[in-house]
Amino acid sequence: MISFQRYGDLFGAPEVRATVLASVIGRIPIGVATLAVLLFVQARTGSFALAGSTAALYVLGLSVVAPFLGRMIDRVGPRRVLSVSAVVYPGMLGALVLLVVHAESHWWVAAAALLAGAAFPPITICMRTLYPRLLPDIGLLQTAYSVDSALVETIFIAGPALVALFVAAGYPYAAVLFAAVCAAIGSAVFLRTPAVRNWAVHPDSAPRSLLGPLRIPRLLAVFAATVCYSVGFGLYEVAVTAFATTRGHPAAAGVILALASVGSTAGAVIYGSRDWGWPIARQYLLAVGLMAAGLLLLTPITNLTLFAFANIVAGVPMATVIAVQSLLVSQIAPRVMLAESFTWGATCLLGGISAGIAAGGMLAEYVPAATILAVAVAATLLSGAIVWTMLGERES
Repeated sequence: MISFQRYGDLFGAPEVRATVLASVIGRIPIGVATLAVLLFVQARTGSFALAGSTAALYVLGLSVVAPFLGRMIDRVGPRRVLSVSAVVYPGMLGALVLLVVHAESHWWVAAAALLAGAAFPPITICMRTLYPRLLPDIGLLQTAYSVDSALVETIFIAGPALVALFVAAGYPYAAVLFAAVCAAIGSAVFLRTPAVRNWAVHPDSAPRSLLGPLRIPRLLAVFAATVCYSVGFGLYEVAVTAFATTRGHPAAAGVILALASVGSTAGAVIYGSRDWGWPIARQYLLAVGLMAAGLLLLTPITNLTLFAFANIVAGVPMATVIAVQSLLVSQIAPRVMLAESFTWGATCLLGGISAGIAAGGMLAEYVPAATILAVAVAATLLSGAIVWTMLGERES
């Protein structure tokens, strides 16, 4: 039976409630910034190539530097990292706007985009690292990661709509500046929460290692599994776009992906509402199995409307996969490198999605959307196979 009492218990803890609410504004750029940069640069320069490369460099900076920021959070706490990023990130986005408006060298634009991504305030990583500190109960921890995944999904739904409003009003640059302002204000508010102010750094008596969490085999298995299901995500996005385009309605892809996100958010809320009574590794296997089944469900559909609504069902397990993956990391990673472990997970997620989109783009030139979805199913099942082989059901 599904009960929402768990959410009442979770938000009944004042520190948790205050910190989650404070994190919302600072996380809005997750769903806004990349698309805003893409549309602004394209509108100003008329070049899709420059716009795409600028947005790609922004994501590259975000994914490559994140593990180093995570290591710094583990060692010195989040206040210094967030204080610096809250200034540098908005500054680089502002510089990007000025450089594009004044038609400066593309190299300077590229540098600004790369530095902006590298300086993105790691509020989501801080939240995922905070939950085990605030919630010793594994059941509430599961609920917390479900809330976190549902919140990120909601931001991904609302973010593009906000960007569209700025673009429709004729001010695409304002969408970029909006992301900058949200990051600055959100970081300032987040830093003032009691949980962040009272963040205690755990002394690390273990020998330092350049590899950090990458030297832990079970974490490496989780990261490898994350890459695989993320490739599935990327392939899925391309498959939806290809399906809508071949039916003569390319704009429908955005609507279909939004419907999938609605299902995904609902799935995460349902997952976090109760204790499922299974080892975490088994929960992960079930989640990726359901995700593969959902993708497989889409392959025989040829009607656009039916395909769109079927994506609500297919999307249900997607955020849950991320929630269970976060729970696995929280149980396996040593507390002294928890933030860095979560950032490596985020890097694997972004890298996998990017690889999936690139592979899907190449496949779309030669095969139908159903075949791309089948490849996504295979990548998702491989994720489960890695966890089953390396972890079995040991993580409880």
